[in-house]
Amino acid sequence: MIDPPPSFPSPSGSSALGWAGHPRGLSTLFFTEMWERFSYYGMRALLVMFMTLAVVDGGLGFSTEKAASIYGTYTMSVYLLCILGGFIADNFVGARTAVWWGGIIIALGHFSMALPTTGTFFFGLCLIATGTGLLKPNISTMVGSLYDPEDARRDAGFSIFYMGINLGAFASAIVCGCLAQAPSFQSFLIQVGVDPRSSWHWAFAAAGVGMSIGLVTYYHRRGTLAHVGSPPSHAAGEPLPWSKLGLVALASLALIGIMILSDRYKIIVIGLFIAQVVAVLLFAFRPSVESRRMAAILVLFIAAQVFWALFEQAGTSVQLFADRLTDNRILGWTFPSAWWQSVNSVFVVLLAPFFAWLWIRLGTRSPSSPAKFGIGLLFVALSFLWMIPAAKLTAEGLVSPIWLIGLFFLQTTGEMCLSPVGLSTMTKLSPAKLTGLVMGIWFLAAALGSKLAGLLASNFDEADPASLTDFFLAQAIWVGLATGLLFALVPWVKRLMGGIR
Repeated sequence: MIDPPPSFPSPSGSSALGWAGHPRGLSTLFFTEMWERFSYYGMRALLVMFMTLAVVDGGLGFSTEKAASIYGTYTMSVYLLCILGGFIADNFVGARTAVWWGGIIIALGHFSMALPTTGTFFFGLCLIATGTGLLKPNISTMVGSLYDPEDARRDAGFSIFYMGINLGAFASAIVCGCLAQAPSFQSFLIQVGVDPRSSWHWAFAAAGVGMSIGLVTYYHRRGTLAHVGSPPSHAAGEPLPWSKLGLVALASLALIGIMILSDRYKIIVIGLFIAQVVAVLLFAFRPSVESRRMAAILVLFIAAQVFWALFEQAGTSVQLFADRLTDNRILGWTFPSAWWQSVNSVFVVLLAPFFAWLWIRLGTRSPSSPAKFGIGLLFVALSFLWMIPAAKLTAEGLVSPIWLIGLFFLQTTGEMCLSPVGLSTMTKLSPAKLTGLVMGIWFLAAALGSKLAGLLASNFDEADPASLTDFFLAQAIWVGLATGLLFALVPWVKRLMGGIR
């Protein structure tokens, strides 16, 4: 068993109030998560561009298809390993220790990528995916543990925590983008006698520094968390569930392996969707309320995969469009294309208060959860439909930034309708004894959707405006069809939910 971080004492005042009357531990988790997201999104903003950059320019020289496939596998693994990370915390080390060691592994992964070899690059990706699987689900668990279930501050606490996520994501693309792409930094490297082509690895190192700052914060303020995230208690002589851990790990690795094979055998993706539809029908026509609600969960699970398949292309096809086909200038000053990865965070900060107000304002007239999922799908389909004229305009040269601003606005609007609503709906629909499993299903939807995003982005071709137009049009059409189908199924899904909105 992994030892816990050195000395997590329970100092006096560990449950004292901090920001705006919230527990002091909230600020600790806020800054830890902010820096973890800084590290994750800072590296993610550069990932595909670095892999497709010519070797002579300091990159790996991969094709777009290969880079998109690797990106999809990596982002899928990040979400999929959250299931394993949650199991380890729940049954072995506790959330507090899982977050600590997860952060250490993440930082080591980024520093590994700072070394200019292909081997250390891939080793770093594996470490980051593993560490994130330990940290991400368990830090959210600890936020919830700071409050009693009926505490009126609970939702506000999660809103504050969510703001930390977006602050980290916003700052990361700015900082890491400058280090990787800004001519001024490359000129500085030349002046100090360093190869300017290594600028990308300096950016990867900066992501590791960000995670390290988060770890220092977490350790320095560890006393504010002494009462949450403790290791599970086991009766004397009770064996630890090592066999179950092995099964969860084996299942996770097997699914990752299957999805890697889908790069070559696309029939695997079709087979997975068919299996999901069959599972929906098997649960839907059972007599118990819990079974029918599980069917509703699986319908929303499929819808979420479709949503993330387009949304997660922000780091692949959309980033390549921003880097190669967009006029990235403001008043004559050229900015790094990685900065586009910050736009979603800006819109989240601007739109989240509006949607929180809107759902409260509508009250009982608010759309049902499956209808909100449908609205989310509609907006993400519109975002790719919006890009069709932009794709055609690339025949005349670089296009205006307004196209990408519109895309991120539409996608973030869809995100506000689906992502927070989905998390809430999963907890409402899940049977009391299966809440952990249902949360795992929610992470699995993001994982499979991320892999599908990589598969779809492999068809991106910036050299041919006609092909690029077809790329956006085809995806807008099939997601539009999925949206129409989900709206048609809303009444049925509401019945399956058994009175839960």
